[in-house]
Amino acid sequence: MSPLVQRHPLAAQAAEVLLGRIRGGEWPLGHKLPGETTLAAQLGVGRSTLREAIRELAGKGVLDSRQGSGVFVTALDVAEDWDAVLRRATIGAVIEARIAIEAEAAALAAHRRTPTDLRAIRRALAARATGDPDIESLVDTDTAFHRTVLVAAHNDVLIELFDSFVPRIHRAMTDMLRARPITAPEEDQAAHQALVDAIADKDASAAAELSRAHLTALKEALS
Repeated sequence: MSPLVQRHPLAAQAAEVLLGRIRGGEWPLGHKLPGETTLAAQLGVGRSTLREAIRELAGKGVLDSRQGSGVFVTALDVAEDWDAVLRRATIGAVIEARIAIEAEAAALAAHRRTPTDLRAIRRALAARATGDPDIESLVDTDTAFHRTVLVAAHNDVLIELFDSFVPRIHRAMTDMLRARPITAPEEDQAAHQALVDAIADKDASAAAELSRAHLTALKEALS
């Protein structure tokens, strides 16, 4: 068992050396790495250790081992954890990303919504207006409404992106509403109603613009 225990740290070290050389620009994006024998000799490790190092970097999205073709560089660094990116990002940056996602989703929803989708959107809109006035509940019903629009776009990637933003946005909106409650709830609800109407009318351009305008106003309020 001892050689196996020792080999794993050696493979991790080899992976770090390879990553350092990639970061340093020795192998550009899309470039094929030297052959296994050559690379193992350069690193001073055995071929089995090199393979482990390559598997480690492949698992992190940096390398791609293609059967019969070799090993290719697919990223110039290890991607940072998405949750860490969101925690570090300003709320303004997060809402800008939401604008990009939700304006497109609103346009897609106008094209793709089904009668079932439209009923779900309208139920969510009604719940937003008649739900518990508690701030947490207001934020929850607002988030649920916007998610029904994402669902009506029928794009799983957009839904996943939206869901990843929810915790960050939820905290910011809750804090904002505690400090500065909505002074014209009827106007706010009417803006959401206009978005629903555009989706119901299959007016993609209007839906995208209404979504963009609403979220831009939210960004200005939270900034």
